[in-house]
Amino acid sequence: MNKFLKYILMGTVVLSTASCENLENMNTDPNRASEVPSNMLMEGAEKWTMDNIYDVWFSARQCLAYSQQWSQRNYTEEDRYQIRESVNNNYFNYLYQGMANFDKVIKVNQDAATAATNSAYGANKNQIAAAMIMKVWLMDVITDTWGNVPYSDIAQLEDSAVLYCRYDDQKDIYAGMISDLTEAVNMIDVNETAFTSGDIIYGGDASKWKKFGNSLKCRLAIHLSKVDSNWKTYIKEALASGVMTSNDDAAKFTYVASGTDYAKFYEGFFVDKRNDFSINKTLCDLMKGQRDTLNDKSHPWEGVVDPRLQIYTTTNDSTYNGMCVATSTGVQAKIFKQDDVPNWYYNPPLCLSKTYAVPLMTYAEQKFIECEYNGYDAADYEAGVRASLDYWYGLAGVSLAQSDADAYVASVTKTVDAETCAIQKYIDLFTNGTEAWTEIRRTGYPNQIVRPGEYCGVLGTTKYAFSPLSDTKGDIIERVKYPTNESTLNGTNWAAAVAKLTDGTNNYYSRMYWDARTSTYEHPSNK
Repeated sequence: MNKFLKYILMGTVVLSTASCENLENMNTDPNRASEVPSNMLMEGAEKWTMDNIYDVWFSARQCLAYSQQWSQRNYTEEDRYQIRESVNNNYFNYLYQGMANFDKVIKVNQDAATAATNSAYGANKNQIAAAMIMKVWLMDVITDTWGNVPYSDIAQLEDSAVLYCRYDDQKDIYAGMISDLTEAVNMIDVNETAFTSGDIIYGGDASKWKKFGNSLKCRLAIHLSKVDSNWKTYIKEALASGVMTSNDDAAKFTYVASGTDYAKFYEGFFVDKRNDFSINKTLCDLMKGQRDTLNDKSHPWEGVVDPRLQIYTTTNDSTYNGMCVATSTGVQAKIFKQDDVPNWYYNPPLCLSKTYAVPLMTYAEQKFIECEYNGYDAADYEAGVRASLDYWYGLAGVSLAQSDADAYVASVTKTVDAETCAIQKYIDLFTNGTEAWTEIRRTGYPNQIVRPGEYCGVLGTTKYAFSPLSDTKGDIIERVKYPTNESTLNGTNWAAAVAKLTDGTNNYYSRMYWDARTSTYEHPSNK
């Protein structure tokens, strides 16, 4: 990451001006405000981040494909781990731009010259804390995608103390994120407003930001549960400070139907006029209660239909079917037609609505974390399942009969263990592709995920195996390769980071620090 990227990072707040002093002197626009209020900065930062994560590129063609929630019905290269370098370069930059955007909110509330003015838009410390929490949320997405990445040097870019960022070890990144979250929640005054306006996620409610910060700390801690003996301490601290306690506390970004501020999933279909995706067969079959007969895999609740299925997808000829993981492009299109997979363009589900609320973290996820923390506690597990049903039906604005909810809960709570908890969390993480992908890599569940070499679809009587276009050593993709731009623009630090990867190559199979599995189907116990 060199001086060129430094300028990208410093100038990308949607509603802001370029913040590099020498550029300001050359490019002063008399019609543009020189100081942007912190509430507008936060709104721009939130939207920039959501737009560039929950879209049909970073999410749909990458994380949702890796977690086998969505599949491409025509062009299957990304589903088979052949990533476009231009896209990888762009999103590496975009997500770091989001970090810089939230950092701008922090700085205008810390700087004595601007803090007093911006206190009109919410208590300075609360604004700082909310932006810090979002930086951690975003940094987690970045590091869980690429692995060791620039972290500690980023804050020094603006003052030119650093021109080329070193790549921090993921172990140190996680330690820093947990420390930042602890600092952020401790500075929040719940009796003061975080933002008077501009905060789309929580409407400026400081108490909800505190709960989100603590719940996010629990998420990071559970990621570390196989490798850090202090993981339970982190969760204990978060629980004592206050985590999400109902669906009202869920962190979500709700888009609007007016103008062009609609959800990016919607845009990818109906504005760009593309029809590339449908629900993946792995997720759909899990929710249909249908075992994987192609690979002779069991199902924990065979025959039990998940009520959320009608929220997550739609039917074709009154049946729910999913798209196979990924065959070649020509074969995929034929299987799509043969298997009566729903055509989302003509029959869109909730996630393709203009006003879809993309989920950063749900209360149900918090309960599944507590379930694992408490030794797979049945009460926490049931609370998570019920919260997820209520959340998704509430998001869709429809009702689920209590008798139907009770029947489903009774069916899926007969056994509470690592597998059932992981699968219910996986289902709840719909459209939260990075976190679903992380949980697969961390736990090895669901077993029903189709690994390379396993059958993924049938056309006529011919079975097709999942054959990635990049080497993943027999497992699903472990990480995204570092972008090629970094090898030229930040070559020395890039080379040092690559040297730490398995085989010393920039590959797709080097495991994350928190991934303690030693084989594809191993389900390591918490340490």
